[in-house]
Amino acid sequence: MNRPHRLLRLFAVVLAAFAGSFAATLVVDAGQTAQATEGDASPYANLGVFARALSHIEAVHVEPANQDELVYGAIRGMVDTLDPHSTFMDPDEYRILTSDTQGRFGGIGVEIDVRDGWLTVHGVIDGGPADQAGMQPGDRFLRIEGRQARDMPISEAVRVMRGEPGTQVQVRIRREGEAEAIALTLTRAIVEVEAVEARILPDRIVHLRIKAFQSTTTDEVRRALDAAVERTADRGGVRGVLLDMRRNPGGLLNEAVRVSDEFLSSGTIVSTRGRGGQVISEASAHGPGTRPDWPMVILVDGFTASAAEIVAGALRDHGRAIVVGARTWGKGSVQNVIELPDGSALKLTVARYYTPSGRSIQAQGIEPDVHVEQLSEETSRELIARALDRFSEASLEGHLRGEDEDAAEVEDLTERTEVRREPASDEEPTAVFEDDFQARMAHQVLRALALQRAID
Repeated sequence: MNRPHRLLRLFAVVLAAFAGSFAATLVVDAGQTAQATEGDASPYANLGVFARALSHIEAVHVEPANQDELVYGAIRGMVDTLDPHSTFMDPDEYRILTSDTQGRFGGIGVEIDVRDGWLTVHGVIDGGPADQAGMQPGDRFLRIEGRQARDMPISEAVRVMRGEPGTQVQVRIRREGEAEAIALTLTRAIVEVEAVEARILPDRIVHLRIKAFQSTTTDEVRRALDAAVERTADRGGVRGVLLDMRRNPGGLLNEAVRVSDEFLSSGTIVSTRGRGGQVISEASAHGPGTRPDWPMVILVDGFTASAAEIVAGALRDHGRAIVVGARTWGKGSVQNVIELPDGSALKLTVARYYTPSGRSIQAQGIEPDVHVEQLSEETSRELIARALDRFSEASLEGHLRGEDEDAAEVEDLTERTEVRREPASDEEPTAVFEDDFQARMAHQVLRALALQRAID
């Protein structure tokens, strides 16, 4: 059998499978929604046009065509018309996706997304090649290995940037505030992703940073909280939790649900709704294993997305936590991965997710309860100094001078200096976030909550 007839026969088998699937769908839907009428056009009618075009390519193109490339290219083009997060993955690309969710892969160590048509760095993995080269969230790719990055599909960008450890990849990026493009040469490496970092601050507040939602995230969160409970038991126990999800690009939905369930005893965590607003699924919290009702603040920024937004939305809607920081990314869509027989796969947007209050955050993000933009340390110190000066008696024009005002000012400064030199106790503000204005403000909000809880 010649090649055109062989390919068309394969196409006929695929078309028959689609038609059977469509007929089955009509039978299922007939009892639930409006029945299909005889006048309804089949969504597969235009496949005849596709078959004709495929036949011409196979028969008369000047060069023999690769059948896999033809079929993959057709599927990829079809999916690319849907939305930025739906994509087709050939077997190699699907293996990359699988390695990503397991937390170990070879590459340059960045999470990427599309913003305004540009491939944008969404997250930088600590210690990876991109981090060592100084790449930052918000950087936009101009070129990758000499190729224009504008409108390049994410799957293609990932394919180009991945490679054998020790090999190099050339990129050019544009950074906000920089007049010139930045050229970087990155050496690919095996990137190990630790999803969770935790530390106990001197005031017994747990700073829990979740960097991604991968298959190990919930287990890592549990181990970190268990260790904190054990280590603070002789000092009065955990005083509060600062859940830091800045620059968290998201990940696995079920892990976001499990992390939320650690802090909620009942109620909806997230619901997903498909075409027409129909509820597809709803995840709820369970009582057993719920952590104590510690005061809690969630820290977010413009690169907090997807699964991280689910956690922030669930805990905020249930009154379990206060959200501090900047408005989040706004990725409120759900993708399912559908494996195909040859090892390729479709990642298809099938629903939007909704917070417990019934609000979709797609393209809107989560607006924090306390809005705090990140500032440089120099700027934050200037603002604090101005605030102190603005609200002091001495700042009032024409104020009455005290008898020993100059001496008092010197004495006050001396006292403040001595306080800073003393070891921080559990009840005193600490300097653990000296270079992180957002975190410092979130820490202060959490300390206020803990103090109010103690008074109540």
